[in-house]
This record gives sequence, structure tokens and C-alpha cells, in this order.
Amino acid sequence: MSAAVEKVLNKLHLSDSLQEPSAEDVQTLRAKFEAVGQGHVLTFYDELSSTEKASFYEQLSKFDPSRIAKLSEEALHPAPPAETPVVEPLPEEATASVLDSAESSLKAWYDLGLELIGKDEVAVVLMAGGQGTRLGSSAPKGCFNVGLPSKKSLFQLQAERIYKVQQLAAKKVSKSEVIVPWYIMTSGPTRGPTQKFFEENNFFGLKKENVIFFEQGVLPCISNDGKILLESKSKVAVAPDGNGGIYRALIDQVIPDMKQRGIKHVHAYCVDNSLVKVADPVFIGFSASKDVDLATKVVRKRNATESVGLILLKNGKPDVVEYSEIDSATTEAKDEKNKDLLKFRAANIVNHYYTTRFLETIPEWVDSLPHHIAKKKIPYCDLATGEQNKPEKPNGIKLEQFVFDIFPRIPLDKFACMEVKREDEFSPLKNARGTGEDDPDTSKRDVFNQGRRWVEAAGATFTSEDPEAGVEVSPLISYGGEGLEFLKGRHIRGPAAIDSTD
Repeated sequence: MSAAVEKVLNKLHLSDSLQEPSAEDVQTLRAKFEAVGQGHVLTFYDELSSTEKASFYEQLSKFDPSRIAKLSEEALHPAPPAETPVVEPLPEEATASVLDSAESSLKAWYDLGLELIGKDEVAVVLMAGGQGTRLGSSAPKGCFNVGLPSKKSLFQLQAERIYKVQQLAAKKVSKSEVIVPWYIMTSGPTRGPTQKFFEENNFFGLKKENVIFFEQGVLPCISNDGKILLESKSKVAVAPDGNGGIYRALIDQVIPDMKQRGIKHVHAYCVDNSLVKVADPVFIGFSASKDVDLATKVVRKRNATESVGLILLKNGKPDVVEYSEIDSATTEAKDEKNKDLLKFRAANIVNHYYTTRFLETIPEWVDSLPHHIAKKKIPYCDLATGEQNKPEKPNGIKLEQFVFDIFPRIPLDKFACMEVKREDEFSPLKNARGTGEDDPDTSKRDVFNQGRRWVEAAGATFTSEDPEAGVEVSPLISYGGEGLEFLKGRHIRGPAAIDSTD
């Protein structure tokens, strides 16, 4: 079939799929929205063109008006806060730390993790729905280059870590090829640009069929009085449903493929971390050895006042508590066994392990997870004039779920937590350059510092006139500092990039 003919047929198919709905179908839909006090969404329907009616009907048909009304009511009129929660650190049997675990334990976990990867039983899920707006970029955040000598994007750094860990696992189990499928969750605005970026870069050396894109859901934006906001006469204002939307999105778009591939272990993380160890064998081995359904990585809280969520026991259940939810006495409390450490120090970095047996239960509980509100300035269509307004102060809310909302539902014997070194695994990219915290410069610095530690540990000497300079070690050369023996006795002048063994 010629490209021209195929293009015409695709257009015809699109046209057929967006035919104007019948008057009966519209009335049925209108009744559903009116039944829950949201009939205003169809205020301008009769004014729309045939194409607009078809598109708008399709959008509205994807929403459950009763569910949206229930969510908005709960969000705008929450139950009175419960009594001050009882918080305790997670029990020792549910935790481990790479900072003080025996080398024999770390090696055992690493070896087990590589063996599971070598069996093609491990997959990676990336939460990459965010745009780089705060970074001053219009592209998806994963496309961002923090300023390394190689100019590699976050996506490329992570893809190359998958490529390398596949090589390490293949060598471990004596196979010619090992596959770690990479499921990338995008949002509506980022899906097209993300897929295009991967295609233009030949999937960074990974096989195209093993990089699977899927899309998180959206929910309507709600006015402060509980009404669904229109973006225009023919479109509801929507927003992504938060990183907790990953669970609903996995049901149809990912889990069937995982089951077909025989995946048993899943590593999930956020895109905005330049140091993330993708498909980390140590973490996977640790979690699998404990036979838990869900495990999470944490880093040690820098100090009592650091604004981070903490992973702990809340009323006897695993949970995440924001720094603003606990008093200063609790925040500053010291560990009874080591007064140099905070009692509550497990900082959440949104880095998780799941079994697929657990993910297969998502339909049983996903509808009961709570929703949280974010007050926002949301452009909206005035129902009286049909004109779009841009408010100067928050006029509504966006509903979202958090990926850790499921934690309290996990039995304690099926939940585990691993503390890792911040300088080796966590450098979040949140802010625009020049902020001085969690920005491109700090991400570059952290990658540089890690590389310098690795090459010096391998026996190289490092010098630089620039105190900020370091070494960028390509993930294709080393996943976690291994395989750098060829540098012994060499002198490296920074800033430097090591992308080959020559």
C-alpha cells in the first residue's frame, strides 16, 4: 500500500470514528451529567460545529459524572481531621540500609537481582508525565539536558543504564541477550513529544519493541463551588490525575503485556532524577529476598528542617507523612540507638518496587484510593458569555492521587524500605537554573562528583582548576562504579567525560 493511500485511509478512519452523535445519545449523556448537577457542561453544545460536537461528545463520554461529583464533594468538603496520628519509624525487620549493611548482604542482593533480570523477569516503569515548564523548557522533562559534557538528556542517561544492566545480567547468567522492558508513562501533552524524541534518537540503543509508551488519565478541573470547569465551549478543562494515576493506567495498558512477557518484578521511579539507578539489582534483590509486594527506597534526611515527606508507620501502618504534618519535637527527635541520627529520617524519593502479583490486584482497590486537591488558577469559559477568562487568583482545584496512597493498605510483612546513599542515587531536578537547589547545576554537580569518586576509587588521580568540575562516566561504561579498572594509574583532568575504555 502506498504512503499516500494509507494517509487517505487513516483520515477516513478518523472521520468515521468522530461522527456527530445522535440526538438520543446526546440526551442520554446530558441526563447523566444533569443527574449530578453538572448539566452546565453542555451549555454551548447546540452552537458547535459537527466536528466539535463529535470531539466534545467523545471527551465527555470518557468521564463518569457520578464519580467526578463524588470526588469533588469529598475534596471540597473533607471529613474533619482525625486526632494527631501516632507515628513511629518502620520496624527494623522491614528495613535495610546500604550505608551500614554487610558487604556480603549487598553482594547477595546484587547477585540475586542480576539473576532475576537475567531471567527476563524484571521490568521498569517510568513516571514521565511532567513538562519542563519550571525548568524554562517547553519539552517533556525527560528531554532536558542538565549541562553535562555529553549533553545527554535524562531519558538518555536512564536508557543507557537499562542497556548496561542488561549487559551485566546477560554476562551473569551466560546469555546472549537479556531484556528489561521499559514502560514510560506520559501525560496528554507529553506523549507525542516524548515518542518523537525517542524515535529521533533511535531509542538510545534499546530495541523499539521493548520501549512501551502509555498515558496517565486526566480528571476534570473543578470550580471552588464544585462545578466542572469548561476550558472552551467545546472542551472540559482537565489535568493529569497525579503520579498515583499510574495504577489505573497500568490496568489495561501495561499489565497484560507484563503478564505475556513473564514479568514478576517491577521497578518504578520518577524521571527527574539524574542519578537514578534504573532496574537496580541491589534493590530488586533485596525486595525479592524478603518476598514483599511493595518496597520503597529512601535517602537519609539531611537535617530536621529539610522539607521532605517521611516514610514511617502512621497509626501502625506504612505511610508517607509530609513535614508539615508533624510537630517540631517529633521532627527533631533523635534515634534512641544512635543520637547522631534523627529518629525520623527516611526521606521519600518516589522510587518503588512491586511484584506483578500485587499489580494484578489494582482493580480491587484503585477506586477507593483518596484524592487530594491542588488549588490553581484555571483558565475557564464563562457560561454567560462563552468567553475564556484567565483568573488572577485560584478559582478551582485539580484532583490528583499520590503513588504512595496505597502504602497503608499493604500488610507490614509485605512492605519493605531500603535506605540508599543520597550522593549516589538521588539528585532531583525541580527548579530553574540558578536556583541553587534541585536545579540543573546541582544535578550536573552530583553526576560530576559521583564520577570523580568512581575514577578515584578505581585508582586514577583527578585534578582540576575548577572546583565545580568533575567526571561524567557514561552509563554504557559503568552502571554503578564497576568495570573501571582500566583507569588505574591514569591522570584525569576535569571537567572530563569517560565514554570509552580507550
